[in-house]
Amino acid sequence: MPLPLFPLALRACAGKLIRRFPLGYFVPTRAVIFGLDGVLVTTDEMHYRAWLRLAREEGIPFDWKINDRLRGISREASLEVLLERAARVHTPEAKRELADRKNLYYLDLLAALTRADMQPGAMATLEGLKARGVKVAIGSGSTNAPLILERIGLADFFDAVAHGNEIQRSKPNPEVFLLAAWRLGVAPSHCLVIEDGDAGVEAAAAGGMKCLAVGAAAGHPKATESVDGLTEIDVDEMLRI
Repeated sequence: MPLPLFPLALRACAGKLIRRFPLGYFVPTRAVIFGLDGVLVTTDEMHYRAWLRLAREEGIPFDWKINDRLRGISREASLEVLLERAARVHTPEAKRELADRKNLYYLDLLAALTRADMQPGAMATLEGLKARGVKVAIGSGSTNAPLILERIGLADFFDAVAHGNEIQRSKPNPEVFLLAAWRLGVAPSHCLVIEDGDAGVEAAAAGGMKCLAVGAAAGHPKATESVDGLTEIDVDEMLRI
């Protein structure tokens, strides 16, 4: 989709397409929008190793607790979290170099990614939704989303894909989910988002979408429903959310 058309699409989604329903009114799910990293594929370890390598080179403290704050947000926003503990102030040029270097480390690790790295229950969920005629999409803030989908053999599986190369505002802004909904031709109120990050859950809520929070985001107060993982809920239960 040409980028100049996107503001019109976003206004349509944010205006005419987002509908509010009376309390207790069941809104059928016609499409499911998946986050990618941590939802469908296990890339947490790869991201962690790439950020840890960069942090060690720069003498910045980094651990899994800090890494958990990076779920669902852009590379640039993640870098800002990392630099909170830096001993010096970095110029915009220096930040770009750091972000690019981290991405190179991550891309090296992605070379080993296969379908075997998909999360438990992910493929069964995708196939179950397709079998029921429910549209499926990716809504990922990652600029590497197309490469990840190619590596796991799902580049042509989804009805729509929206990713970090196509948006101006990352989660918790709902832009990537609204773009996915617009490409699907489904009103946001009839979309269910599946997310494992707090920022993604908040983005779904801001976009007027239902949200199934999984993994680290389970229990988020803005989630419509929460489970530990996709193996904990079948497709029919998911469509009743």
